[in-house]
Amino acid sequence: MKIFDDFDTIVCGGGHAGCEAALAASRVGARTLLMTGNIDTVAKMSCNPAIGGLAKGNIVREIDALGGEMAINADATAIQFRLLNRSKGAAVQGPRAQCDKGMYSLRMKQILIQESNNLSIFQAIVTGIIVKNDRAVGVFTDSGIEIFATTVVLTNGTFLHGLIYIGNNKIQGGRLGDFSAQNLSASLFEHGIKIDRMKTGTSPRILGTSIDFSMCEEQPGDTDPCLFAFYDTRNREIFDDMFNTKFTGNIKNCAILSSNFHGQKSCWITHTTPATKEIILNNVSRSPLYSGEIKGIGPRYCPSIEDKYVKFPDHDEHRLFLEPEGYHSNEWYINGLSSSMPLDVQLKILESIPALKKAKMLRPAYAVEYDFAPPTQINANLHSKIIENLFFAGQINGTSGYEEAAGQGLVAGVNAGRKALGKDMMVLGRHDAYIGVLIDDLVTKGTFEPYRMFTSRAEYRLLLNHGSADIRLLSFAEKFGLIDKTRTQLTREKVDKINSWIIRLRFEKFETKTIENWLVQARNWDTIVFPKDFYDETHSVRDEVIYRISYSGYLERERRTIKKSSELEHVKIPPTFDYGCVKSLSNESRQKLQLYQPQNLGQASRISGVTPVDISLILVTLEKFRHSGIPC
Repeated sequence: MKIFDDFDTIVCGGGHAGCEAALAASRVGARTLLMTGNIDTVAKMSCNPAIGGLAKGNIVREIDALGGEMAINADATAIQFRLLNRSKGAAVQGPRAQCDKGMYSLRMKQILIQESNNLSIFQAIVTGIIVKNDRAVGVFTDSGIEIFATTVVLTNGTFLHGLIYIGNNKIQGGRLGDFSAQNLSASLFEHGIKIDRMKTGTSPRILGTSIDFSMCEEQPGDTDPCLFAFYDTRNREIFDDMFNTKFTGNIKNCAILSSNFHGQKSCWITHTTPATKEIILNNVSRSPLYSGEIKGIGPRYCPSIEDKYVKFPDHDEHRLFLEPEGYHSNEWYINGLSSSMPLDVQLKILESIPALKKAKMLRPAYAVEYDFAPPTQINANLHSKIIENLFFAGQINGTSGYEEAAGQGLVAGVNAGRKALGKDMMVLGRHDAYIGVLIDDLVTKGTFEPYRMFTSRAEYRLLLNHGSADIRLLSFAEKFGLIDKTRTQLTREKVDKINSWIIRLRFEKFETKTIENWLVQARNWDTIVFPKDFYDETHSVRDEVIYRISYSGYLERERRTIKKSSELEHVKIPPTFDYGCVKSLSNESRQKLQLYQPQNLGQASRISGVTPVDISLILVTLEKFRHSGIPC
């Protein structure tokens, strides 16, 4: 039954990926429908109440630079700000914020509802995709209606055939107390999409008044907050309306906290004990992770507490972070205590920790197993290689984390919207953004466990510092219509200021030493007396100037490397290319190349097992193909 007019783009799923995808598609001009199983839980923080961190914070700033919403939403609902690695160099720093979980979701819902006439929202569970002639043309829903669109974006999170585990108890759902999308996986499989299983988990929530904070170490927020959004490149009136206050350039990164900001709330640190270890090891057979119930592979870098003790038997204790979930909630998240143990064991674990001995549990920890589509089935624009006009973003691609999901959602939304309008699509390279690294890793290497972004994954990470995101992504934002003209102009002015100051400072006299020598010797550049008018610039401009001068030699080296490697990125591999015709290519390389179908030699070179010799052999064959037009 059809009751809706056709749309340009349908986004299925209202999590962090879905919200960014829907907003991006609508903002590039596509008539967009966001479909979610529960409108009241859009952008819900299902796990910890934090946004950002090392590498993840860089992604959030990139989302802001590309016109996304996560950065502003985090700034507006944060209850604590911290710049991680503040004592180290700027190249390895990352902004992080604890957010009010309820307000974060509520504000994002408000943004979605108030978006332009291009965006509609409808509550329904998508049960299948409608495919005609290998092309996605719409979706089936649990309410018995069919909705049609030119492009479809799947952002289903952990809800795709989600199954929750608490000991031997199994509950259908992608999140405790929520639904499970039971039929969509079968629809995808029917149309040739490979489906596999992954596992993730979350920690118990406890009542704050039952915590003995005298036995914990306090972790306060920063007194000079480093926010996510680039407010110095925004229209001042928009800024004033957003925060109901007046703009000032004297706050870190030219942002100011909202007028309803109540003061930052501290997090606290405590530890498990040898008694915790004994309880867990004595009951580990009751964990579905070790009883064989759970088949999906869990996150390597965020293991459950039982995993920690089994895999690191020499450790008697593990650090835990107690994180408040909001201003108006006395619910606290125990970061580091993810588990799928039975409820009685979880309660004993809490009692074994002195600070939590009398803790009252509000929600149990649990594991969730869910379906995902191995990401080697998509291109770098997140478009399916198998079904035309179908896009994937978020945990359905095998990633973990709000930030990774939101970054993919923005790219998928931009591209789905533009493809529906007959326009070219956006691809971010590894040297452009952490989002580019993330997507390239997924489509060229795949993943067999929940993928998490780290700075070490980016070979050009010095160029990808969080403070430069709006500058390095300006060309993309402008080309694909992701930011308004005012912000474009303000960003260009910012670039001019930075370049001008770099030239000027290199000729200034600092007690007869060059600025570069001063910065090598000064751990904190605030100790240097700069020209008076330098301090009139915003923090964002000053920080980027100092960063570029401090790392100038390293940055130039990375640029040279990028220029050299970009030659491979420009050598396209036709989809009809037959690797079987490449003489002397190893069987491993041939099999992987046929499986992953890289779009260019750059992608091919990053596939595990493909050697430089293999790339040379492919290049020679491609040249023959280009001249003759024959695949072999």
